[in-house]
Amino acid sequence: MKESKKLSLVEVISMAVGTMIGASIFSIFGLGAKIAGHNLPEAFILSGIYALAVAYSYAHLGGRIISNAGPIAFIIKGVGDGVITGALSILMWFTYVISIALFAKGFAGYLLPLIHISNTALNTGIVEVGIIGFFTALNFFGSKAVGKAEFYIVLIKISILLVFILGGIMYIKPGLIKPDFDAIHLKGLLNASVIFFLSYMGFGLITNASENIKNPQKNIPRAIYWSIFIVMIIYILISLVTIGNLPLPEIIKAEENALAIAAKPFLGIFGFLLISIGALFSISSALNATIFGGANVAYSLAKDGELPEIFERKVWFKSIEGLYITAGLGLFFALFFDLNAIASITSIIFTTIYIFVLISHLKLYKNYGGNKILILFNLIVLIAVFCFILVYQWNTNKGAFVTSIITFTAAVLLEYVYRKYKQRKMNESKIKTFPRNNENNR
Repeated sequence: MKESKKLSLVEVISMAVGTMIGASIFSIFGLGAKIAGHNLPEAFILSGIYALAVAYSYAHLGGRIISNAGPIAFIIKGVGDGVITGALSILMWFTYVISIALFAKGFAGYLLPLIHISNTALNTGIVEVGIIGFFTALNFFGSKAVGKAEFYIVLIKISILLVFILGGIMYIKPGLIKPDFDAIHLKGLLNASVIFFLSYMGFGLITNASENIKNPQKNIPRAIYWSIFIVMIIYILISLVTIGNLPLPEIIKAEENALAIAAKPFLGIFGFLLISIGALFSISSALNATIFGGANVAYSLAKDGELPEIFERKVWFKSIEGLYITAGLGLFFALFFDLNAIASITSIIFTTIYIFVLISHLKLYKNYGGNKILILFNLIVLIAVFCFILVYQWNTNKGAFVTSIITFTAAVLLEYVYRKYKQRKMNESKIKTFPRNNENNR
C-alpha cells in the first residue's frame, strides 16, 4: 500500500477513540451507578489502569510485530502456532462479528424513536441493512476513507460530549461526587471497574490495522496510549457530571437514558436531542471502525492460514472478501438473533486474549522490549480481572457463564478438527517483525 494512502496518527487515534466511546457510553451509566454508587469516577480510573496494563504489551509488540492479525500475531510469535492460538483467532473474529450486529441494533434503537417511526421488526431490519451496508461500502474504498470518516465522526461526537461536560460541570453538587470507601462500596467499585474495563477494548483495533498505518513502529505505541488517555479523561468527566447533577436513585431509575436525564437540569429538552444525536454518531463511529478492524482480522488470519479457504479467494481487483463476509455475518446476527446472551461472552474472550498477549510478551521482551517485572505484574492483574469477570457472571447471569464455557469449548474443538483434517498451519513468515537487535525487516 502506498504511504500516502495509509492512516495517519490522528486518524488511527480517531478510530480507536471512536470504537471505545461507542454506544455503551450512553447506556452504561445507569448500571454503573447501581454497582459503583458515588465511586463511579474512581471505577473508570481503575478500569483505565487495567487497560494500560494491557496497552503496555500491545504498544511494545504492536510497534515491532506488524500484522493485521494484531494480538494473534503476537501470540503466534510468543506461544507458537497451535490449537489454542487457532481457537483464539476464531473467537476474536467472532467478537467483531457480534459487535457489528450489536452496533447495528443500537443504531436502529436510537434512530427510530428520534424520527418518530415505530420500532417494529421490519423497520429495525431496514435500518440495520442500511447502516451496515453504508459502512461496508465506505470500507470498500480502503483504510484512508475509513480514517477520514472516523476523524470527522469522532470530532462531532466529542464536541457533543464536551457540550454535556462543560455545561454540566458548573452545576455539579460537591456532596454528590464524594466517594465512599467502606467495604460494601469498595466491592461495588471493584465490580464496576471490571465491567467498565470492556469500555476500553477498542484500542486493540489499532494493531488490527498495523499494516495500514504510517510509520507503525512509532505511531502504534503513540496511538494506543493517547487513545486510552483521551477516553479515560472523557469517561471520568462524564461520570462526574452525571452523578454530580442527579441523585443516585434517579440515575439508576433512568437506566439506559441516564446521560439524557442528567443533561436535563442544565440543557433541558435540547439535552435529550443532543444526547440522542451523540449516541447515533457514537454508534456510527464504533461500527465504522469495527467493520474495518473485523475485516482486517478476517482476511489477515485467512492469509496466514487460520480461517477457511473461502476467505482467501480474490474478488474484483482487491482482497476484500474478508470485509464482505464479516459484514454479512454481522448483518445476519443482527437480523435473526437475540444477541444479549451472546454479547456477554465478548468480555471474557477479550480478557483471555489479553492474558495470552501478556504471556507472549513475557517470552518475547528480550527481542521486542519491555520490563519483565512490569509485564509479570500486569499479567497478575489481568488474571485477577479474569477471575472477577467469571465470578460476576456466575453471580449475576449463570446463563452467560455457561455460554462462555460452551463457546470456548466449541472454538477449541472446531480448531482441533479443522487442523486434523485440513492440515492447516499459521504462516508465520508473513508476519513482519522489527526486533531490537535487528532493525531490518525479516
